Amino acid sequence: MARAKTYRIRAIVLRQTKLSETDLILALLGEDGCEHRAVAKGARKPGGRLAGRSELFDEVDLLIARGRNLGVITEAQLHDAHRPLRDDIDRMNAAFCVIEVARLTCFEDAPDAYLYPICARALRACEEARDRAHLDLVDAAYAFKVLAHGGWYPQLDSCVSCGDEHPTRFSVLAGGALCESCARDVEGAEPVDARQLAWVSSLLTLTFDQLLASEVDESTSALLVSLAHVWCTTHLDARMPAFEFLVTA
Repeated sequence: MARAKTYRIRAIVLRQTKLSETDLILALLGEDGCEHRAVAKGARKPGGRLAGRSELFDEVDLLIARGRNLGVITEAQLHDAHRPLRDDIDRMNAAFCVIEVARLTCFEDAPDAYLYPICARALRACEEARDRAHLDLVDAAYAFKVLAHGGWYPQLDSCVSCGDEHPTRFSVLAGGALCESCARDVEGAEPVDARQLAWVSSLLTLTFDQLLASEVDESTSALLVSLAHVWCTTHLDARMPAFEFLVTA
């Protein structure tokens, strides 16, 4: 049975690539959890039909005409522009980290109903966070949640190597917590205390509402987002410029 020549989908804009003086290629996270790529004709033209409906972070309802290699957007309706993200540099930087992870964890023809709603919720959480520490919590939580969903779930309650119930280190290469003895043989194992490991666990188990309502200091949030950055770059085998900027800013 032949596929329909057009299809409708709600999607989040993850990346823009210039195609011509007026057009863009958009990388999209669809509501089905797949990556979609489509041409937005005239999106770079002031006053163009798709201008303002193809910006990063936009949630849009699209009608896409299938092409041989790329689809072409024929209709677009803005669902949520996430405008507060564009009015604050810290919120924007946090949102860039969210879509960076999203782009690296969605794939063409690989539906996953988990990915779209958690990305949309993380972008809203970036709007709602009351300070930089809570923005870091949002980014770290989103990264750990999405990667855990993909199979990279850290072991935190005991040493990965020997099972000691009082770990004092965290190693991305080892897959989670390590005791002091086992950590001697693992390069780059970060020193952590029980409270910090509990925080990593909370990133995985608490909702964004709960995390935004929690009390956290900037040193703890900075450690958590740093651990999330290394966790992502290691397991996704990719450089992550948005996270790099966040952890060094």
